[in-house]
Amino acid sequence: MTTAGTGPGTSTGGAPRVAVIGGGPGGLYAAALLKRLDPAREITVWERGAPDDTFGFGVVLSDETLGSIEDTDPAVHRALRAACVRWDDIDIVHRGRTLTSGGHGFAALARRRLLEILAERCASLGVRLRLRTEAPPAAELAAAHDLVIAADGVHSLTRAAHADAFGPSVTTHRCRYIWLAADFALDAFRFETAETEHGVMQLHGYPYSPDASTVIVEMREEVWRAAGFDAPGTRASVDRCAEIFAGALGGRPLRSRASSRSPASSWTAFRTVVNDRWSHGNTVLIGDAAHTAHFSIGSGTKLAVEDALALAACIQERPADLPAALAAYESERRPVVESTQRAAAASLRWFEELARYTGQPPHRFAFGLLTRSRRVTHGNLRLRDPGFTRAVEEDFGCPPGTPPMFTPLRLRGLTLRNRVVVSPMDMYSAVDGVPGDFHLVHLGARALGGAGLVMTEMVCVSPVGRITPGCTGLYTREQSEGWRRVTDFVHRRAPGTAIGVQLGHSGAKGSTRLMWDGMDEPLPAANWPLYAASPLPYRPGAGQIPHQLDRRQLDTVREQFASSARRAQRSGFDLLELHCAHGYLLSGFLSPLTNRRTDAYGGSLERRLRFPLEVFDAVRADWPAERPMTVRISATDWAPGGTTPEEAVEIARAFTAHGADAIDVSTGQVVADERPEFGRSYQTPFADLIRNTLSVPVIAVGAISSWDDVNSLLLAGRTDLCALGRPHLHDPNWTLHAAAAQEYEGPAAPWPLPYRAGSRPPPAGRTDAPKPRLTLR
Repeated sequence: MTTAGTGPGTSTGGAPRVAVIGGGPGGLYAAALLKRLDPAREITVWERGAPDDTFGFGVVLSDETLGSIEDTDPAVHRALRAACVRWDDIDIVHRGRTLTSGGHGFAALARRRLLEILAERCASLGVRLRLRTEAPPAAELAAAHDLVIAADGVHSLTRAAHADAFGPSVTTHRCRYIWLAADFALDAFRFETAETEHGVMQLHGYPYSPDASTVIVEMREEVWRAAGFDAPGTRASVDRCAEIFAGALGGRPLRSRASSRSPASSWTAFRTVVNDRWSHGNTVLIGDAAHTAHFSIGSGTKLAVEDALALAACIQERPADLPAALAAYESERRPVVESTQRAAAASLRWFEELARYTGQPPHRFAFGLLTRSRRVTHGNLRLRDPGFTRAVEEDFGCPPGTPPMFTPLRLRGLTLRNRVVVSPMDMYSAVDGVPGDFHLVHLGARALGGAGLVMTEMVCVSPVGRITPGCTGLYTREQSEGWRRVTDFVHRRAPGTAIGVQLGHSGAKGSTRLMWDGMDEPLPAANWPLYAASPLPYRPGAGQIPHQLDRRQLDTVREQFASSARRAQRSGFDLLELHCAHGYLLSGFLSPLTNRRTDAYGGSLERRLRFPLEVFDAVRADWPAERPMTVRISATDWAPGGTTPEEAVEIARAFTAHGADAIDVSTGQVVADERPEFGRSYQTPFADLIRNTLSVPVIAVGAISSWDDVNSLLLAGRTDLCALGRPHLHDPNWTLHAAAAQEYEGPAAPWPLPYRAGSRPPPAGRTDAPKPRLTLR
């Protein structure tokens, strides 16, 4: 291994020298792999602790990780296999009832035994182990070695010493937890809740040997303090935990690895570590030094071991270019780690908000727990444990043989035949606000495609309320007649499909070019004036500064919404949605980032809500009482100082109190400098928050792409409807194809009669070739 360009520590002909800071699983395994790949390497591992020092008791390893170890070091794999205990079940204990889900497949062993196996392997290969020895500073090691591997954990001194190079971010979370052990083997991976006078506490437990189990007790910080766990005395904490969870333990005691460093040192709060870069010169971070993922998905040791595997492989593949090898390592591992961290964050949030779910029916609670990270889904569980999954479906109300997404939902006088919504998507294809042939074909095709509810794009209530010259409206008779043509087609040719209209006003985001000509770019000519809650442009320095609406103009806008609602009724729409999201006019009143008014419509949330609620009331008064009305909100602005999740709950509460039948929970697009946390189903936690805090129907949106996601979100009680946009652009028949994929044929997803022959995919390629009669091996 040569290290061209790495600085003064490079070798000049002697044996390559590698320093490893930290003797945890990642550091030891990296040392063993690199030594095995090149016995000439001089590798030294520094570990400041004793051989049996460890913060936890048991380690869970996946079959995938064990398989990778088998491929790279069969000796280590054999030792691990011999030490592991295996089980398949997860027990979920909630309010005295135990629900068991099987077919999961876990392997675990004592963390101490794992370290022994890896240390023994290192010693047998000639790696130098310096235990109970503090490593020299990373910079000093880097000057004397070809490679420095910093595996020094979540509190990495290496990362801290070179923070300017690595760009770390460490987030401390809201729960306190303690690692404990019980001297008997649990029968399964066990999750149990305890609803105490101080708040909800939870137990995570699993066996790691034939006679021992790891037990983690976790609770919110405020519960921890209220229960007195912050008082001195680790032994008292341990005994209290054993008492609270005596049922799970069969009355047996718990033990800890207590430390005397501080009164409550055995309790800690989880820290999520993220780094902008994982290498600096010839120093590289692996494992918890580079990244952490919450223990509730059992990923820490797995990620560290996989980091070691990838690092060794990249160095082996690029022996003459260490910078390229380290770049390849990070490029390979970062997407995997970020995906794991997203899943871990979802799991962590679920446990932080556990009190929100304790009132759910037992099967829904259990399903929500199992699918909390979104890595386990309804489809996974049907394969792993069909009986458990059927019980969850029955509790949800699925008719026999009916997937969750094809159960009906009633809102006022409207019954939606399934839970799929074609999300509002601006098409920018109208002329003078009139929907034409394009809209008829676009919306008609998606109605024929089986969705329960098809939503229009944002339909503007006035000419100056348009986003672009191509936006549709409902402020003229011609526009109303154009929409009537669309709704008549849907009701006549796709009976059972509902069609809804979304009414809105562009506010500060108007008078811009068509999306494909420059999204949010101002028109080069023929601009119209903009009006907003405050005179703040959406993109500072680009486009107009909007006029702040005065009292008379507020009244005018309110009447424009009501007038458009009356036209929507005449146009034949089944449902109306008021657009109060994405930085458009009404959203601009709700967010503190866009509402700087000092009158009765600005300041506190109550005042910021006033005008949107006035508009809602005016529209509700002119919208038929039997037809439902929903409201779309941005539950976060993804920007400092913006709408908080807690405020989003209060906004939803206010609209519901005024008669909203469901809250369509979106996020962002309120300010141009937002920083969304994109990912699969990334907006659904906000729908979950509102639904399970207020017990009101919600519509979830945001990167929901598969029918398995839809089923999972519904069964877990995270939403009542799922709105999908891009999937319906890709496939207008998305719902019908989802039904076919699940072998569902029923009233919730009927194929149009002219299309019925296409309800199964046509054969591809030749299928009449003779089958071989003999196979010789």
